[in-house]
Amino acid sequence: MASQNDDALKRLRCQRIGCNATFTEDDNPEGSCTFHDSVPIFHDGMKEWSCCKRRSHDFSLFLEIPGCKTGKHTTEKTVLTKPVATSKTPAPAPAPSTTLGSSTPSKELCSRCRQGFFCSDHGSQAKEQTNYAPAVPAGSNVAAEVPPPPVKKKIGINEPQICKNKGCGKTFKEKDNHETACSYHPGPAVFHDRMRGWKCCDIHVKEFDEFMGIPPCTKGWHDANPSS
Repeated sequence: MASQNDDALKRLRCQRIGCNATFTEDDNPEGSCTFHDSVPIFHDGMKEWSCCKRRSHDFSLFLEIPGCKTGKHTTEKTVLTKPVATSKTPAPAPAPSTTLGSSTPSKELCSRCRQGFFCSDHGSQAKEQTNYAPAVPAGSNVAAEVPPPPVKKKIGINEPQICKNKGCGKTFKEKDNHETACSYHPGPAVFHDRMRGWKCCDIHVKEFDEFMGIPPCTKGWHDANPSS
């Protein structure tokens, strides 16, 4: 029992972005850590890792995107590299083709024709494709098919789980879970004008690693499946 407690005390938490695993100095081989080494990009509600170009609209799913680099675990705060901006010269837009003696664009380039609307210049309208649901006879006893709810996996009280509450990510056992066991952000996360922060505690910073280091503001139960 004492050796197990000593081993738990010796375990360290990796500080690489995208890892968050625990390790010991004696058990830290090359390739045991999977992480992201480049800064994320936030634009128009989309979150993207610039190192692997994987993206998501949902912030929780974005943080669960597995790392694209491997190496050793470390307790040192890593400095994320910023993507190199490449200047792209936009190609000149092709001049719209016009009919001889007229400034009216061709039917292929007409925005109204391409969207299926009536066009006075070309006198055509795309046929609307309407999908009709099959009619159900009146008085029939056919009930609408409702998919069954997902079957919840039974978890033992001693089985280790990873808390999915925002800002937590700790490993816990249900026997040790209680109403103040978890420190987390109820959210939501806010990204606006190059600022990152949490609406729940109204703290906003510029750098992503500073954002990840904002201390949680709420206590509660650990939850390994907050979407359920």
